[in-house]
Amino acid sequence: MVRQAKAQRMLTHDQIWGALDRLAARAGLSPSGLAKRAGLDPTTFNKSKRVTSDGRERWPSTESIAKALAAADSSIDTFARLVADEAGGGRSVPLLGFALAGASGAFDESGLPIGKGWTEFALPAAEDNNSFALQISGEALAPAYRDGDIILVAPRAPIRNGDRVVVKSKAGELTVATLKRRTAKALDLQPLDASQAERRMAASEVGWIARIVWASQ
Repeated sequence: MVRQAKAQRMLTHDQIWGALDRLAARAGLSPSGLAKRAGLDPTTFNKSKRVTSDGRERWPSTESIAKALAAADSSIDTFARLVADEAGGGRSVPLLGFALAGASGAFDESGLPIGKGWTEFALPAAEDNNSFALQISGEALAPAYRDGDIILVAPRAPIRNGDRVVVKSKAGELTVATLKRRTAKALDLQPLDASQAERRMAASEVGWIARIVWASQ
């Protein structure tokens, strides 16, 4: 007698693409940023490429997934766990316009969001329960971030040289830059516009610093 095998649950189109979104977020990148780091066309993982013009689902190739895993320094086991996760676990984070984020009363002394004016933003992924989102207004941070882009900031995420960060000074100035060096005495920051000179902030001037772990580009 032949025993019928138990039917296996099929992977869905949304699960695979959601896992790629979460893989990018874990690496502190947008989907297009992950594709570029993987040596692929920057639009490979864009949402506009996931369904054809006639409505058919387009799946990422195994080669592009393998290159994305290598670029994110992750294993296939990690990707399998990301596939099994629900997108963001139904979580949302506080969202505030970037122009308003420099105002007093928006954050406590450790950089956590407080006060009024915050709305909610549903996440593709966030491992830091204290994460919050900021919406960019204007073109001051272009071409890295453009008007309307949303950045996800994780105050408890580890920060390394080369990470994009948000820094708030004790005087209330909010800065987005790439961290070049961090010592006990100072932060060396590279503006997102590479043509601008590095800026040094004394540690005594820094209110808080937090890593940007995802952007909605």
